[in-house]
Amino acid sequence: MRDHPHEGAAAPDEHPGADAAPGGVRPTGGSHPEIPAVWHGSATNRFQWLLAGIGAACLALGVGLAVNSTWTSGLAPLVMAVVGCVAAGLLVLFGTLAFVRVAVRVDADCLEVRCGHIGVPRRRIPLDTVVDADFAPRVTPRHWGGWGYRWRPEQGTAVVVRRGEALVLRLGDGRTFTVTVDDAQGAVACVRERLRLRRPTSAA
Repeated sequence: MRDHPHEGAAAPDEHPGADAAPGGVRPTGGSHPEIPAVWHGSATNRFQWLLAGIGAACLALGVGLAVNSTWTSGLAPLVMAVVGCVAAGLLVLFGTLAFVRVAVRVDADCLEVRCGHIGVPRRRIPLDTVVDADFAPRVTPRHWGGWGYRWRPEQGTAVVVRRGEALVLRLGDGRTFTVTVDDAQGAVACVRERLRLRRPTSAA
């Protein structure tokens, strides 16, 4: 799996055309040489560990203030400082550790995304609600307003843990769900094959 950034980015509302090829081209549905029964993929970002360290430092500072403080200016300022440091530390720790890694699973019924090493937050998208899947060669946090689980009212939602390739699901309500994952083209091919098998043929 890769955790290095890819230069450049495609805006979340810019999806490759139907005739796209690798590196900007959408793979043709069903053309993948081997479609597994269950597709697994993931992506990591080691940079998030640095931010987690900052959160841990804030948490440690708050605990240190509570245990060792000799402030004489009153209890209220001390309590505010301790609570502020601990709260900031916990928020940064959760916000970073939850998005150090993302795991994607595609089976015959749904696509499931699990974040972090404990799988939270998690999202499960039934394939019945999916219209199509696209390959996005370059997605960056700035297009979604940052790292993590993002939401844009005019577009949809995204899980962004690093720059680079991503799977984009087009949903039946007109919105999209984007997740940065290694071998996103393989994920697209798997989702399209699952959708093809679920749709009745013209003969039927």
